[in-house]
Amino acid sequence: MVLVKKFTFEAAHNLIKYHGKCERLHGHTYKLVVKVEGRLSEEDMVIDFAELKKIVEDRVIEKLDHSYLNELFEQPTTERVAIWIWEQLSEPLNERGVHLVEIELWETEANGVVYRGEEV
Repeated sequence: MVLVKKFTFEAAHNLIKYHGKCERLHGHTYKLVVKVEGRLSEEDMVIDFAELKKIVEDRVIEKLDHSYLNELFEQPTTERVAIWIWEQLSEPLNERGVHLVEIELWETEANGVVYRGEEV
């Protein structure tokens, strides 16, 4: 069974290796969708939504929300941020007996990425 939880955070960035309007400083309201897979526990849950929320907020949202992403990433594309988010969440979720299946990171309503932990 796959459990899904959505989050939002605000952040600014500029793409220094890109030549176009996105090389200028700008911000987004990012939407993050975290999908985890596991077996039902004795409580008939894959993982408690509150526990998943705490893990994501502690390891990702607190670090990215209202930040300037260029201070954390050399080239803060949505793709690079998604890889970093995966790295922050995969191990702590595995320790709780659930597997991170995929994340979706949307920088606008129309533009986002899906990452499943594959090598890039």
